Amino acid sequence: MNRAFLDRKEAESRQAEAPWGTLRWLASGDLGNSDALTIGYAMIKKGMSNPRHRHKNSEEILHLLRGRLKHTFGDESVTMEPGDTITIEAGIFHNALSIGDCDAEMIVAYPTPNRTFEQEK
Repeated sequence: MNRAFLDRKEAESRQAEAPWGTLRWLASGDLGNSDALTIGYAMIKKGMSNPRHRHKNSEEILHLLRGRLKHTFGDESVTMEPGDTITIEAGIFHNALSIGDCDAEMIVAYPTPNRTFEQEK
């Protein structure tokens, strides 16, 4: 595999915008700079929620940098503060609601270079 340097400008050009926030992938098989994992930056706007979804092929690790989240996974939920980390098992439907006074910013990681994504119906 060709290891690639991904500078900020290139990462921002691959950014996905949604009404609820932003996803910016930093390393993955699709980007060509990892054959082992996927790492990204996510922002959920204050008062908004990302869609409930799951990753069948991988667990997800989320580390909250800023803001507050109510993260729901399966039938459970937790309130996350900056510095908190959660691991969600593969195949579990989950989503997060930004409940703080500012947008929630986080790092997300998956132990696969090509994570799957399935939105709950």
